[in-house]
Amino acid sequence: MSSVAVQARPIAVRLRLPRVSTWARLVSPVVLVVIWQLAGATGVLPERLLASPLTVVQTAVDLVRDGTLTSAIRVSLQRAALGFVIGAVAGVALALVSGLSRVGEILLDPILQMLRTLPFYGLIPLFILWFGIGELPKVVLVAFGVAIPLYLNTFAGIRSVDGKLAELAQVQQLGKLALIRHIVLPGALPQALVGLRQSLGVAWLALIVAEQVNADAGLGYMINNAREFLRTDIIVVGLLVYSVLGLLTDAFVRLIERRALSWRRGFLAS
Repeated sequence: MSSVAVQARPIAVRLRLPRVSTWARLVSPVVLVVIWQLAGATGVLPERLLASPLTVVQTAVDLVRDGTLTSAIRVSLQRAALGFVIGAVAGVALALVSGLSRVGEILLDPILQMLRTLPFYGLIPLFILWFGIGELPKVVLVAFGVAIPLYLNTFAGIRSVDGKLAELAQVQQLGKLALIRHIVLPGALPQALVGLRQSLGVAWLALIVAEQVNADAGLGYMINNAREFLRTDIIVVGLLVYSVLGLLTDAFVRLIERRALSWRRGFLAS
């Protein structure tokens, strides 16, 4: 076999990283909690600044027993779910219009690129004027936070679809809807799922902001109310619940990603 033929043969390069035990990844968080507890027990970290881990755990148990925490979680989940559905539908729809049409891109993309730079706190006064002080401004704020990253990533995914596939669709005489279903959406799916993960993270951030303004229920209200009474233990419990909910939703999307994109071979796979 000639050297030219050998060089022409594709060579698969795969990185092999040392495997790290799952338990080993828990060492640093556990050490941090132990230091936190020792600092609280010795008075180095006063309770008025940050409650100790044991105090936080006891407070969480008490809040669950009296129903305060479960009620707050239920209200926050309802707001997050409704805002996410509205924002996801809007983000994907706008991405399809902009991604599949030059006219749509010219009309919509500049506006959305400007909107993505707006801070949440800057939108709250305007939303209150538009939608009042009830649930609607909170849901709209979450929907806004969800729609922008999902639009950006889905739009990028649509525009990254191989043009040769569109030519193949023309040869097969596929209609517009069939083109979107069988070529555009599958091709944009990896990038869209990245946007979905980002939008879920932003949704919880938007919810935290929304629930601390003119709210009478929810995790944000519980945290804001605890701030008035210097209850750092309740504040930490609320923040931990936000973190856990964010991690659970992210894990759910990652599961969908592994199932939907099982045909892809990871670059770092062993």
